[in-house]
Amino acid sequence: MHQDLTQLGYEIRRARQARGFTQAQLAQKAHLTRTTLNRLENGLVTDLGICKVQAILHELGLSLAVEAATDSGQSNYLRLAATSASVSFKTALTGDELRRALLTGKVPASRRPHIRTLLEEANPALLKALVEQLSSATPPGKVERNLSKLAAAVGLPASADKWSKT
Repeated sequence: MHQDLTQLGYEIRRARQARGFTQAQLAQKAHLTRTTLNRLENGLVTDLGICKVQAILHELGLSLAVEAATDSGQSNYLRLAATSASVSFKTALTGDELRRALLTGKVPASRRPHIRTLLEEANPALLKALVEQLSSATPPGKVERNLSKLAAAVGLPASADKWSKT
């Protein structure tokens, strides 16, 4: 569901910008805080009530559609990457922690070793797939830039950013 909210937030941002609204203007019209709207647009909201979503969409002239679920067969690279980063550690990096790190460029508390392990040891194809999975719901280049920030934060050299070279 997080990926769905991330995608929804990205589409809301695109529609808001296309209509010339600021976050503050849209938030006021939809009766929620600018902070909530900002977090939604940046993929940081893990849960948001349907009434709030409908209020935002109404102000943008959009609607929510319900479709039958399909099994796309697509792997959950976020889960695979989080698992890969955690194999040597007593506590696991969760998919939510990794998603938040990739969307903000900030290393989660006490997860620096996990992030470093992921960036140093993960298969480049996994990192590329992870970037592609999250990039579908974010502005172009955001996940790649945040991966570079994460690499710098854990002390990896610029040459280590293999995710952007595949």
